[in-house]
Amino acid sequence: MSESGTSILIIYTGGTIGMINDPETGSLAPFDFNHILHQVPELNKFGFNLTTITFEEVVDSSNVHPEIWIHLAELIEKNYEQYDGFVILHGTDTMSYSASALSFLLENLGKPVIFTGSQLPIGTLRTDGKENFISAIEIAAARKNQQPLVPEVCIFFENKLYRGTRTTKHNADYFDAFRSYNYPELAKAGINITYNYSAIHYPVIKRELKVYHKLDPNVAILKLFPGITPEVVEAITNMKNLKGIILESFGSGNAPTHEWFIEKIRQAVQRGVVVLNVTQCSAGSVDMGVYETSLGLMEAGVLSGKDITTEAAVTKLMFLLGQHYNKEEIKEYLSKSLRGEINA
Repeated sequence: MSESGTSILIIYTGGTIGMINDPETGSLAPFDFNHILHQVPELNKFGFNLTTITFEEVVDSSNVHPEIWIHLAELIEKNYEQYDGFVILHGTDTMSYSASALSFLLENLGKPVIFTGSQLPIGTLRTDGKENFISAIEIAAARKNQQPLVPEVCIFFENKLYRGTRTTKHNADYFDAFRSYNYPELAKAGINITYNYSAIHYPVIKRELKVYHKLDPNVAILKLFPGITPEVVEAITNMKNLKGIILESFGSGNAPTHEWFIEKIRQAVQRGVVVLNVTQCSAGSVDMGVYETSLGLMEAGVLSGKDITTEAAVTKLMFLLGQHYNKEEIKEYLSKSLRGEINA
C-alpha cells in the first residue's frame, strides 16, 4: 500500500516509549530520537524518509496541558505540506485526551496523524514499543490510488487502530491499554494490516487544512456518586471563571432528583455555564428523558453528550469555548459530530 519516497514526521513528546537504560546509572532516561534507526533498525526496510522532532523538554503525559496540544497542532501546520503522514509518540495516560484535542484543532485533515506509545520502554527486552511504533509508521505511510488510507487523528496500540476521539485508556497493566467502546476499530494489524474502510472518514471534498490555535481550559468534571453532598456540587458549580461542566452521570444520563441538586445545576446554567451530560459507563449513550431521573436535568438546561467519551467531551468543550462561540452556537456544535466523536 505504501510507496517509496514517502516522508513521515515523527514527533516525540515524551512517555515510556522513548526510554532506554542509561549505562552509567542503570536508570531509564530518554534517548535521542535523531538516532531512532539505531534503536529500531527494522525501520530501514521501509525505505521511508523519516524525520524526528523531539520536544525541547520531554513531557510525562500526566503533565500534558492545552498549550502542548496547540504546539502539536502548530507543528503539524508548519510541516503539513512536506510530509505524507505524522506519528506522535506520547505517554499513554493522557493519550486519549491529546488525540481528541488534536482532532478538534485540525479541521479538514487530509493526512494521517497517528498517536502511539508503549507500556514498556523501547529499550527493554519485552517492549511493546517497537511493534506499536513500526506499525504506526506503516499506517501513517499507507496509501491507495495516491490517497492516504487513514486521513484522521488516530491511536494505534497493541495491533489495533482507533479513531482518536473515540478512545479511552482502560488498562494500566497490560499491553492492550486502549478501547473504543462506541465505535469500531479502523484497522487491525496481524500478518497484514486490514483496514475497515467503512469506518474511516474520507473527505468528500478536499479542503485546505484549517488549524485552530485557542483552547479554553475553564472546564470541570463533576462525577456523580451515591451520597454526593451539596457542598461538593456547589464547590464545582461555583468555581471562579468556570465556563463548562462535564457531568458524568449514571447509566443513560441519570442523576439524583433531589431539589437542591437540580437547583444548583440550573443556577450554573443560568449563569452561562455549559453543562454537558455524559455517561459514566464505558459503553452506551446518554438518552435524557427515558427515565424520570434525567428529566430534571433536561429542564435545567443540561445538554446531552450522547455517546461521547469523557476525554472527547472535555477537549471538545475546551475547543468550542476557545473559539468564543455564543451559547446557541456551542449548543448546536455539541449536538452534532465535528470529528466523528459522536453518533449524531
